[in-house]
Amino acid sequence: MSYNLLKGKKGIIFGALNEMSIAWKVAEKCLEEGAQIVLTNTELSIRMGQVKDFAAKNNVPLIPADATSEEDLEQLFSKAMDLLGGKIDFILHSVAMSLNVRKKRPYDDLDYDFLQKTLDISAISFHKVLQTAKKLDAMNEWGSVVALSYVAAQRTMFEYNDMADAKAMLESIARSFGYIYGREKRIRVNTISQSPTVTTAGSGIKGFDSLIDFAERMSPLGNASADECANYCITLFSDLTRKVTMQNLFHDGGFSSMGMSYRAMHQYNKSFENENDK
Repeated sequence: MSYNLLKGKKGIIFGALNEMSIAWKVAEKCLEEGAQIVLTNTELSIRMGQVKDFAAKNNVPLIPADATSEEDLEQLFSKAMDLLGGKIDFILHSVAMSLNVRKKRPYDDLDYDFLQKTLDISAISFHKVLQTAKKLDAMNEWGSVVALSYVAAQRTMFEYNDMADAKAMLESIARSFGYIYGREKRIRVNTISQSPTVTTAGSGIKGFDSLIDFAERMSPLGNASADECANYCITLFSDLTRKVTMQNLFHDGGFSSMGMSYRAMHQYNKSFENENDK
């Protein structure tokens, strides 16, 4: 059901790859809610994924850009404003990648060149997006910028590796830049800490299926889906949340507030049922 929450608004969506992507779902919801959007991803991701098909099907501009390149970002924002006929109202940053995770390097044996790439792609790129948008005066007042995060920024999650450091930096950037952008331009900047979600990037993390199951057992409302995350993003892009900024907003079915759930404790106790007292 559409509520026309984004009627007349224009936005840029970073990171849509395929139907598993949260950014893909956000793009669909934006169109349903009446927004005009531009999609962007790296040239390699565009070749490997299905975002080109999405863009063609929905008559949406697709502009290749590397979010770690200031030159690419400047060209992206300039082209987007030309194509959309004006300044931007919202941005989604859904960009993350760790070579240490892909190469199965444990946290106590990181490749530091890989770590630099993790931070640049998954966190510093967010600062570059914000800084470029501000320098080009690319956003309308009361615009909204959202980046996707994860609870591993606050809590140690087994095998999440250096992505946890990147998410912690991402959330810090949202607070620091959110103050400046809000004070000077009335732009709000937030992060969403989403449930573990089956995406191409998430699936590369060792033990991800077990992590999803554990979170499902711990969360009173269960894990939030990609579609549900997209709905939450829409509310943050809309005028309904004009005074929400510099926040990390948990969208995880209550997981982040839990210590132990009945289901998790029940499963834990079952593991001892066949053991004899010794």
